[in-house]
Amino acid sequence: MNKNFLHITIFTGFLILLQLTTAAQNRKTNSNITEMRAPSYPLVTIDPYTSAWSNANQLFDAPVTHWTGRTHSLIGALKVDGKVYRFLGKEEMPPKVLVPMAKHNTWTGRYTENKPAKGWEKESFNDNNWKVGEGAFGTDDMPMRNTRWVSKDIWVRRSFEVPVTNAPEDIYLIYSHDDIFELYLNGEQLVATEYEWHNNVLLKLDRSQLKFGEENVIAVHCHNRTGGGYVDFGIIQEREETEIFANTAIQNNVEVTATQTKYNFSCGSVDLDVTFTTPLLPDDLDLLSRPVSYVSYEVAATDKKEHDVEIYFETTPEWAVNEPSQEVAVTKGAAGEVSFIKAGTTEQPILGRKGDNVRIDWGYFYLATKQQKGVSVSLNEYIKSKKDFIGGGSDDVSSYTVKMVKTMPAMAVTESFGNVGNKTQSGYVMLAYDDIESIQYFGDNLKAWWTKDGKVGINDVLISAAQDYAEIIKACEKLDKKVYAEAEKAGGYKYAKLCELAFRQSIAAHKLVKDTQGNILFLSKENFSNGSIGTVDVTYPSAPLFLKYNPELLKGMLNPIFYYSESGKWTKPFAAHDVGSYPLANGQTYGGDMPVEECGNMIVLAAAIADVEGNADYAAEHWEVLTTWANYLMENGLDPENQLCTDDFAGHFAHNVNLSAKAIMGIASYGKLAEMLGKDDVAEKYTSEAKSMAREWMKMADDGDHYRLTFDKPGTWSQKYNLVWDKLLNLGIFPEEVADTEIAYYLTKQNKYGLPLDNRRTYTKSDWIVWTATLADDVETFQKFIDPLFDFVNETPNRVPMSDWYETPSAKQVGFQARSVVGGYFIKLLEK
Repeated sequence: MNKNFLHITIFTGFLILLQLTTAAQNRKTNSNITEMRAPSYPLVTIDPYTSAWSNANQLFDAPVTHWTGRTHSLIGALKVDGKVYRFLGKEEMPPKVLVPMAKHNTWTGRYTENKPAKGWEKESFNDNNWKVGEGAFGTDDMPMRNTRWVSKDIWVRRSFEVPVTNAPEDIYLIYSHDDIFELYLNGEQLVATEYEWHNNVLLKLDRSQLKFGEENVIAVHCHNRTGGGYVDFGIIQEREETEIFANTAIQNNVEVTATQTKYNFSCGSVDLDVTFTTPLLPDDLDLLSRPVSYVSYEVAATDKKEHDVEIYFETTPEWAVNEPSQEVAVTKGAAGEVSFIKAGTTEQPILGRKGDNVRIDWGYFYLATKQQKGVSVSLNEYIKSKKDFIGGGSDDVSSYTVKMVKTMPAMAVTESFGNVGNKTQSGYVMLAYDDIESIQYFGDNLKAWWTKDGKVGINDVLISAAQDYAEIIKACEKLDKKVYAEAEKAGGYKYAKLCELAFRQSIAAHKLVKDTQGNILFLSKENFSNGSIGTVDVTYPSAPLFLKYNPELLKGMLNPIFYYSESGKWTKPFAAHDVGSYPLANGQTYGGDMPVEECGNMIVLAAAIADVEGNADYAAEHWEVLTTWANYLMENGLDPENQLCTDDFAGHFAHNVNLSAKAIMGIASYGKLAEMLGKDDVAEKYTSEAKSMAREWMKMADDGDHYRLTFDKPGTWSQKYNLVWDKLLNLGIFPEEVADTEIAYYLTKQNKYGLPLDNRRTYTKSDWIVWTATLADDVETFQKFIDPLFDFVNETPNRVPMSDWYETPSAKQVGFQARSVVGGYFIKLLEK
């Protein structure tokens, strides 16, 4: 070998190694400066029901909650030389109910759907001619609804008496509403909202606002602009309980990766690492579906001395109920070398509850651990369990049957490490859920994918999860590195951190099952939106994550809609909006159609699957219905009539320029599919029509330095995020100048926390920002849109699983949280 060449090769290798080392150091330094503060940290993310998040900067500063905000208790403490440090969760007992909501008990009020006389909110108002009904009041698709409300407006009055009490605990008004809401207590207005919807909002009351021992009146008015409507309210009182684990650890660090959330704590002279892992590996569907999440821990002394160390993990049956007032049965058991405690309702109403702000109340929740020396499981009363850990007691019971509004059972695992020095000692616990039946699909009850059509049981899964633990953690670490590296290469550090935070949230908003023919179904839930299942315009923005990491999952998202039309159950010439209300997929329940929107979505995504797979075989299986939808777009897509698009919260409007762009992308995508299938004449016809429509679009939407929101209104603008598929699928329909013009204009319209959706309001959708940014030709411009989005995530005051709908000037959440649409952040990774 030539010596000079050898020297050059060695020197080049040294430079590459130096670059890699510098990049790693830069990432470490960068993360110390700008590490993302998640709005909420994912802890357990299995599916829409089995879900737990930390809504605080420090893991011990707030109770762990389900994505809806309801407590899914997890408590963790480390005892070092007899001193206890709480590192996980916060103790919280269910409140005392003074005036029940529907979830607590039935209640009666007077109501009218006709505008009442002036003074309707006053205590003295005569409401004798109003109807009498049981709360809550709502539209047909609302959970806990007792009285049907079908008009645009409802007025409700409720009289009640609060018993005289000298108890010092705080008293709260609690209310849920959908949409615009106002509430008066004894004639004083306490609540007035805009177009928004919230559940179980707490408002602390001054005791002077209530008349104890006398009659009080709450009067409310709610206006339902579109979709579902709901009204419920009550009054609760905190329970005064002494905090047992009052002393907390010191949290040093938290890091979110694609499949894990990692914490580091100091507990006196002992270092504690705690990692929450949900192995949502897209290329391993058995593992992705397996309903088991791990909490791993490692301890080591930091002072070169030995310390007596014991760890405590606790949870409660709150994970297995919709409301704490439901009766639960809790028992201890074992499977192979795994010990567990399981909890479930005594009623077991399998698939008996549907809708948005609800939790599962059938099946069984498990806290499990591998049997080994020093490890034990215990079942005891909520307070006593903790006191036993502090004092070294071991008294427990074998089973409980109780309502948690009376007493709260604690399900606990403890591990005694004995003397711990500088050598690391480790362990883990498992959190699991057996839902027995997962989805009802056009009349058939379907079990989760992991059950292998009922051949595999939860005991089998717990045993396998323990046996496979080390291998699974390694696979998760490998995927985490891959996701970060690919996202950082595509869009930079901040973009990569957004993708990491979105990964588990997006996947866990779905349930993986098979239909009776063995076809994959990956069914989404519209979390904190309306509870629909299999919504097409939720699949559309979510799709990039699944296109990137396993298009079979995207097929599972599209299959229900294809089946709905092809079976004849859906007879309209355009695609349906959804297939039901989660978990009941028996047909569309959404109150309106989105004809152009959903046809465009289905065809574009079929073409995207063909593009990543290199063949159009999947589209060929559904060619007849794809043709029907493409023809519908040809006829109705250029200048859409008054209808909803995916941004349905903005209301109906006609001549939607961005919706027209979607129709054109749909037609062009159909042409691409035809070409891939060798249907050259068909390809030419539809591609030419798409190009012709694009030319008309440019003329009709032209507003000088940008393109309009609607064809008929000059001086307007909107994000044209649908155009991104022209670039990603290399369709060649619009001239490059269209995207360039829009991007340049958008940069003049950004607010502190991002680009508004359009000129009508200052709110935005985070997924569409990333799609719009992907229209840019260079990473630097892309990052100009990503930086404000990163700041939103870091600084929003709303501590909920990432919202995709927020105000760009203030970073405040408008609505939506924990939705799968953040899978759309991965769209930048689809660029060739």
